[in-house]
Amino acid sequence: MHAISLFCYQEIFERMAGKKIENPCGYSCSDCHHRGNECAGCKPTEGKPFWIGYAGVECCPVYDCCMNERSLPHCGRCPDLMCEKFTRFRDPEMNEAEALETLAGMERVLRNRK
Repeated sequence: MHAISLFCYQEIFERMAGKKIENPCGYSCSDCHHRGNECAGCKPTEGKPFWIGYAGVECCPVYDCCMNERSLPHCGRCPDLMCEKFTRFRDPEMNEAEALETLAGMERVLRNRK
């Protein structure tokens, strides 16, 4: 299935179900202002969201580790959660306190996810 059509289907399904988009890292694309305009999200792009071009990587290291290397459904199943790959990248518009709060929230979500 083409990435954009998968994205549209996923968006419609999630609106109907009232669910947030869950990524392997615990971040939800549901409220991201890049979603739809310049990014379809991690799952439809197979770990190649819009920001990788700015970070100088070919694939999100968290997605690659979780999905490709370890074959885990999400980082909450990883014994190394909060590793360097998980904490390396952050939104450059966030200050240190916001970044730490966001990471803590992602960790909570992941540890509670089945």
